[in-house]
Amino acid sequence: MNFGFSLPGRGPLAKPDLILKLAQKADQLGYSSLFVTDHVVLPTASASAYPYHPTGQFPGGARQDYLEPLTLISYLAAATKKIRLGTSVLVVPYRNPLVTAKMLATLDVLSRGRLILGCGVGWLREEFAALAAPPFGERGKVTDEYLRLMRECWSKDEIQFHGRYYRVSDIVCLPKPIQKPGIPIWIGGHTDGALRRAGELGDGWHPIGLRPPALLHPSEYAEKVKQIHAWAARAGRNPKSIALTFRAPMEVWPNRAKPPAGDRQLFRGTAEQVIADIREYQALGVTHFVFDPTAPDPKAHAANMERFAEDVRPRVRRSP
Repeated sequence: MNFGFSLPGRGPLAKPDLILKLAQKADQLGYSSLFVTDHVVLPTASASAYPYHPTGQFPGGARQDYLEPLTLISYLAAATKKIRLGTSVLVVPYRNPLVTAKMLATLDVLSRGRLILGCGVGWLREEFAALAAPPFGERGKVTDEYLRLMRECWSKDEIQFHGRYYRVSDIVCLPKPIQKPGIPIWIGGHTDGALRRAGELGDGWHPIGLRPPALLHPSEYAEKVKQIHAWAARAGRNPKSIALTFRAPMEVWPNRAKPPAGDRQLFRGTAEQVIADIREYQALGVTHFVFDPTAPDPKAHAANMERFAEDVRPRVRRSP
């Protein structure tokens, strides 16, 4: 069983020294992964609904620092030793696929094979327009094609690619990633298109849950896994080859802490309760959890990392 954390790449906590301290602490505590998120620009006003908040509003608004994820990963790769580094998620249609493949391969070399590409199609129409990206309505097809091209760049000596959105012939793209046959691709999202993409193209499924309206409680998660496996079987792939992951807020309460009023939320409670929640998703096939902080407090985030490492992780069976 693998456990990781997201880092505060945007907002008031997106400060180099703070991010570095959290990353190095996670590395020292033996966590499996760290993830950063992606936006290039934010519109001052938007009609697009953010899919992970009940109001549809993007937390923090447009006027906040937002560190570019691949640059940030390069910074973290030099400051950490063993922990894996990933995007949760990179919006694939925003960037030229050849340049992105090159940058990701370089990051994998610099980090000595520690990169994970969590990827998505995007949701913010105004950002697509600002970046002169491919049409918003075609972003799913564009993402599929770009991912196939990136995989060819990572695995083939000479690239010959003739797609609908990108064509290139008679080129060499080096260096290759250290990881073979390429950087693992985790497909974000839980829509029908994301489930199909995970089954047909992904090395893993990487949804965000427990953020209304995107809850993905165990029964819903299990149903979507069935759909992914069905898509994989149709594509002639082994469904079991697709890693199942889950990203959600998590807090282990300190000993003797007074429980808050109301119903307890999943992954927020005593060590015993969090362990039980992990085991419920583990029974569905989840092998990698990525946890978000529940409050914008770096000291609380660091303390929560320690409590989980001491009180929860040793009592959850690890996979080889």
